[in-house]
Amino acid sequence: MRRTIAVLAGLVLAFSGGACGGEREPGPGSASSAPQAERPAAGDHRLTLRHGELDRDYLLHAPPGYDPSLPSPLVIALHFYPGSGAAMRELTGLDARADRENFLVAYPDGKDGGFNALICCGSTDDVGFLSALTGHLIDAWGVDPARVYLTGISNGGDMSFRAAVEATGLFAAIGVVSGGYSGPRTEPDDYVPKRPVSVITFVGGQDRFADTFRQGVRTWQQRLGCRPVPAKSPAGRAGVTRADARCADGSDVTVWSLSDMGHSWPGATSGQLAAPDAGLVATDLIWEFFAAHPRRL
Repeated sequence: MRRTIAVLAGLVLAFSGGACGGEREPGPGSASSAPQAERPAAGDHRLTLRHGELDRDYLLHAPPGYDPSLPSPLVIALHFYPGSGAAMRELTGLDARADRENFLVAYPDGKDGGFNALICCGSTDDVGFLSALTGHLIDAWGVDPARVYLTGISNGGDMSFRAAVEATGLFAAIGVVSGGYSGPRTEPDDYVPKRPVSVITFVGGQDRFADTFRQGVRTWQQRLGCRPVPAKSPAGRAGVTRADARCADGSDVTVWSLSDMGHSWPGATSGQLAAPDAGLVATDLIWEFFAAHPRRL
């Protein structure tokens, strides 16, 4: 309840540029531009998918090496509230990593600037939308069903946890930044994935929701029978720690804790929630985690 009240208060602040982020003015290629005809090819695409009687907009980046005849990994990146796919693209820098590693990135726009996640926002069927979007990209763009991943920050991070649980068997792993597994929906002990979903998450010690995020990860691991394992790499600079766990269903959980960071994306160099001096680059670590965790069959 306290986090719900705090988030609602934070959302009011967000509209005036508070910690949850805010919309940028639309520019070339932004959500105000007319959608283009869909044609699988390398490049940047602004597309629309009809779901639940709504036209849902999303950006899709296909790297220069994209070949529609070959199965490609897919990362779906979910923005903060209020936000947009364009804002998420700017914040994460995922396009550059996709160009090097040859995967697709989709940046959906939430309805009215947000996703219907665990404690916020709206009532749109976003689990259904993400499932439909994934299915469309598998069918039309040659996405590999075993290598579909979801990442997000704040409201988008919460949405990643919700989709991991409710979109059974769809996502191989999720990457959550400054977001958490909390709220009334998560209270039942059986509210966990029915098939393995690995998790990498980043928690800032100065984030006002840090305790909630930490408790959410502990609950997730308790319910899935996760046990600590030695970290696979050193944490890095002072104030940055890493904890790894292997769960009973074979999934992995990696938690990065950054004592000096707030509600931000570590290593981002532009965007409202950027933390360029956080001591690590979340975008790179998320992709490396995803690449090591195809869906367990």
